Amino acid sequence: MPTNAEIAARLLRDAADFFRQVGEQNEPLRLEMDHNAQAFEVVADMVEQEPTAEFVTGANQNRA
Repeated sequence: MPTNAEIAARLLRDAADFFRQVGEQNEPLRLEMDHNAQAFEVVADMVEQEPTAEFVTGANQNRA
């Protein structure tokens, strides 16, 4: 049985595929859709590699 993290990663990768397909069908949006797809793939990798890690951004980077 798959874990929640495995399901989440699969959904993120499916969303990346969707964004790429939209970009392929709409040239003016291609770069934006590719960028979105890459972001979803990066997060999918993160979920697979460290499913319980915290996501650090500039907004929460300095919290103690």
